Amino acid sequence: MSIAAVDARPFRLNHLRPAQPPAERPLLQLRSMQEGKKKILFVTSELTDLIKTGGLADVSAALPRALAAQHDVRVLIPGYAQVMRCGLPIRIVGSVSGHADLPAARIGRLDMPDGLIIYILICPELYEREGLPYTNANGQDWPDNPLRFARLGLAAADIAAGTACIRWAPELVHAHDWPAGLAPAYMHWRGLRTPSVFTIHNLAYQGNIDMSLRRSLGIPGEACSPERMEFYGKLSLLKAGIAYARRVTTVSATYAREITTSEFGCGMEGFLSMKARQGLLSGLINGIDESWEPEDDPHLIQGFGVHDWAGKAANAAHVREHFGLAPSNGPLFAVVSRLVRQKGLDLTIGVARNIVEAGGQLAILGCGEASIEEELRELSRRNPGQIAARIGFDETEARRLFAGSDFLLMPSRYEPCGLSQMYAQRYASLPVARRTGGLADSIDDGVTGFLFDEPTVASYRQAVDRALSVFRQPQLLDAMRCRAMGTGFFWRHAIEPYDHLYRQLLEVREVAHATA
Repeated sequence: MSIAAVDARPFRLNHLRPAQPPAERPLLQLRSMQEGKKKILFVTSELTDLIKTGGLADVSAALPRALAAQHDVRVLIPGYAQVMRCGLPIRIVGSVSGHADLPAARIGRLDMPDGLIIYILICPELYEREGLPYTNANGQDWPDNPLRFARLGLAAADIAAGTACIRWAPELVHAHDWPAGLAPAYMHWRGLRTPSVFTIHNLAYQGNIDMSLRRSLGIPGEACSPERMEFYGKLSLLKAGIAYARRVTTVSATYAREITTSEFGCGMEGFLSMKARQGLLSGLINGIDESWEPEDDPHLIQGFGVHDWAGKAANAAHVREHFGLAPSNGPLFAVVSRLVRQKGLDLTIGVARNIVEAGGQLAILGCGEASIEEELRELSRRNPGQIAARIGFDETEARRLFAGSDFLLMPSRYEPCGLSQMYAQRYASLPVARRTGGLADSIDDGVTGFLFDEPTVASYRQAVDRALSVFRQPQLLDAMRCRAMGTGFFWRHAIEPYDHLYRQLLEVREVAHATA
């Protein structure tokens, strides 16, 4: 969940060295090992191992690894400064030429210790700068983001076309969210038959750019229609992915239905409804990786298992001490979240007094919008020893908070999938969440957590009151904890629909080749 620590040593050019064929491994053996596997390229703007701003990074890191047994999955990511300083060798394996105002770039290869292969798009003038993938240190969007992420999409098309000079070409490209939205588009404009999948992780982030940038990015005139990229007088990189990919997915079945409505469609509901009617839009829920194991998680103060709550109590005691909360036998509520309006933090502020009056405590961990951060600091100041907010993020403390808390608060106004509720359930913290998106799909109301319907304090308070009532019934609390821990939303359970989708698209491609 955190941005991976990077090697602070200066980047050395000798990390970039020409790729040498692995002479010690016979080609025949490689073919045998890869038999039946399909070559798939993931295109993403972040990856937890190297750089992260949100859940996209977690999915981009975990899903390729989960699919490794079935397919040869590799990842393409921009060569941000943090990526180039990761401390692992990066070998130059290819290059891509410029197009329109998009500069030429090199392709590096980085092999992770567990075998995941990552292609790095090396273009210093676009990516090697201090800041985050999309914004500078002041939180302002990089003004050249259209160029930066168009270059990413075009590089994916180059690799798919076999023109990137690397000794590997994908049979299918899977692009993720608006930064990779132009990958299926460039593939289409080049006439490639390689199928593509585009996944919407959050429809609210659309990558809308000025129409005047069309020529700079090499976007043809036919793309500037409402049936393609045009979106209220602008061009949308997200809509490009939706328009040109062979199939569109999103990260839960409920969210796939929600985004076809005016409440959740962010202006694209008509376009997405058309895709749904054509059978081209589906929802495939995310998962969590195998490290979320409460019995032997090295981050925890003490491990624990089903019906064995001593370790959970030890983590709760640590959380109270670390956050400056008073010793208590009452319920401990937690928030582990980006602090943005989408996450409903204002609603949590609205029910906080009820939690305290019922003998509960609240620990908050996260960062985000400055105004929300200050509101939470003020809430903490008004309730010393009972409510505490730590602005920032730390992986270890997040895991201890999941493990030590009795309830996790997730009153999201919308939530495409959500991972925190899955982490919490695995660590016997019962989520209290709005019935939306992936929260509705992953929480069994009254069994593994508590759901409420309306994004209002009144509706939320009723769910919190239900949680408090369960806390006062130890046998019921124990039963719900055990059921929550057994939900097991692991990636190994989530990959089957992806595998099915990939093979379906590849079979169609093979039939088309045979009849061409």
